[in-house]
Amino acid sequence: MSSDEHARARALWRYTGEDRPSFAMPNVTGQESVWDYPRPPKLLQDSREVVVSFAGVEIIRTRHALRLLETASPPTFYLPLAEVLRDSLVEDSDALGSQCEWKGGARYLSVVARDQIATRAGWYYPAPRAPYEAIGACFSVYPGRVACFVDGERVRAQDGGFYGGWVTSEIVGPWKGGPGTSGW
Repeated sequence: MSSDEHARARALWRYTGEDRPSFAMPNVTGQESVWDYPRPPKLLQDSREVVVSFAGVEIIRTRHALRLLETASPPTFYLPLAEVLRDSLVEDSDALGSQCEWKGGARYLSVVARDQIATRAGWYYPAPRAPYEAIGACFSVYPGRVACFVDGERVRAQDGGFYGGWVTSEIVGPWKGGPGTSGW
């Protein structure tokens, strides 16, 4: 994505991580406000232990996650495909996919374990745009559809059904996804 395209996409949003809205919750030491996250998003390496399980089966346990931070959203953790339990992810060929103005086109995945299927429980970017190429070797999941943990803390799902943010005690909001938040 060119700098002009970034600027046009950024202009669509009222908040871009430079200032907090009046309704932002205050954070304390050890917490991050989702309103301080940038737009366009920032991608960081995260060495904390991340575990994802479904139907009592551990799908992945890694210390090689990438954490995507974007204004008004809980972080999204991207996990290395090379470390996932074999045959636990299946591309959902019925799903149309979705489009992110920053990362490009996403494809959806179902998580499979013990003859159970969590349909459209995850996604990946087969050809992510610059500067997000690193997530091309990764996938993410919706914490409301499979069990996710960051350093032993159970992750809660972001409000709504579309966004895949990972809510932990280290962040404060409010964040987009719920009713009335589409303009954030």
